[in-house]
Amino acid sequence: MNIRHSWTMGLTALLLAGAAQAQLYRSVGPDGRVTYSDKPPAANTSTNGAGAAPANRAGSGNASLPYQLRQIAERYPVTLYTSTDCAPCNSGRNLLVNRGVPFTEKTISTNDDILALQRLTGQGSNVPLLTIGRQHLQGYSDADWSQYLDAAGYPKTSQLPSSYQRPAATPMVAVQPAQAAQAGSPASASAPEAAPADPSVAPTPTETNPTGIRF
Repeated sequence: MNIRHSWTMGLTALLLAGAAQAQLYRSVGPDGRVTYSDKPPAANTSTNGAGAAPANRAGSGNASLPYQLRQIAERYPVTLYTSTDCAPCNSGRNLLVNRGVPFTEKTISTNDDILALQRLTGQGSNVPLLTIGRQHLQGYSDADWSQYLDAAGYPKTSQLPSSYQRPAATPMVAVQPAQAAQAGSPASASAPEAAPADPSVAPTPTETNPTGIRF
C-alpha cells in the first residue's frame, strides 16, 4: 500500500513539475508561415483568432463535461498523436475511449507532421504519443498510461454525458489550401506562349507548416 501511494505521489509530482514547463505556442505570420515557439507570438501574428494559445490546449467541448471532469481536463488536457496502420495507436485510443477520457487526437502522416512532433517532444517521432498536461508518454503501455491518468485524477470509469461527442482527429499540420490555379493568373496569361516564364514573377506554391499537443 505504501509503495503504491509513493508511486502515485511521484507521478503527481511529475505532472505538477511538467505543468511548470514552458508552453508551446503556434504562430501564423503575415506570409502564412506557421512557426512554434515557447514564447507568446507578437501582436501582429495570428493564432487562429484566439490569441496566444498553447498548441495542446484543451478542446472547447469541455464545457459540456461534468464539473469535476472538466476541471481535470482543463488542468491536464490529454492529446493523442497517432498514425494510420498503427495497432498500438488503436489500443491507446480504445483505452481513452473506454475510460471516458476527453482527448484531442492529432494524426501524423507527412514530413511536416513528423518535424512538428519532434519539436514538441524534443526527441523522436514515434507514435502513439500521449500527452497529459505537459507529460509525454511515447509508446503505448496500458499500465503506464493508466497510472498517469490516475495520478492526474481522471476517473477509472466513464463519466461522459450521453450527449458528448468526441472531436474528430485532425492532422498535426494544417494543410494550407492551394491558391487558385496559377496557370491562369494574369502574370502567366500575359506572357507570350513561346517565352519562358520570368522566375522573378512566377508564382510559388504555398508552403505547409506545422500547427499544435498540449497535450
